[in-house]
Amino acid sequence: MQIEATPELHPREGVRQSPIAGLVLANADLDHVLGLLLLRELQPLRVHSTASVRRILREDNSMFAMLQRIPKQTVWSDFPSAGEFHLADAEGEDAGLLCHAWSLSSHYPAYVAAERKLQLTPGEASLGFVLRSRSGPRLAYLPAVPQVNAALLQQLNNCDVLLFDGTFWSDDELIRVQGRGQTATQMGHIPVENILIKLAELNRPRKIFLHINNTNPMLDEASAQHRRVRDAGWEIAEDGWQFNL
Repeated sequence: MQIEATPELHPREGVRQSPIAGLVLANADLDHVLGLLLLRELQPLRVHSTASVRRILREDNSMFAMLQRIPKQTVWSDFPSAGEFHLADAEGEDAGLLCHAWSLSSHYPAYVAAERKLQLTPGEASLGFVLRSRSGPRLAYLPAVPQVNAALLQQLNNCDVLLFDGTFWSDDELIRVQGRGQTATQMGHIPVENILIKLAELNRPRKIFLHINNTNPMLDEASAQHRRVRDAGWEIAEDGWQFNL
């Protein structure tokens, strides 16, 4: 749906040739990886992922064999859970972008078998990224953040645009709305009301919340929560936004 709503990602030749040349996977959660199966029309792609995420998808899930029907249909490139790497297409052509991976969590999806989890590297489970050109501004993308430490704060303060986890407003949000469920903390998310305090001194980047659950009251522009977010200098992402860096 996101691709269909974005003309820049529509086929340039015929009806199948997508301009998408590669992808970077933040984790193995279903809502992050199932879209790969819609990009399986024999157009070469490069998928950047940690070795652990690659093993989950390629060795444990037979559906993802659809990405390997012909030689070089999909080229997988492992990246370390800390440090910088170059983005490239399936032919290895450098995209001119550098991506710095930042390990955020050791929590793997529930569908990953317990035996397999013992074979994986904890720090490769869930990551955030800082994207930059060789001499240009930096954009940080962190969709699921369980905690913030001094090192991460310093990294974010060197960025120009920050896209940050805004899943839940409060820790008990799901329990109050649905009468059951886990807390935000148990699901690996810092509540927004706590983020506004923890990141209050973060002044350099343009700060934007994304990955927002539909139970989050800050989505209501008439709510006190929405006003608190705006008063704190944050924005709430909307579909179709583009960032020119």
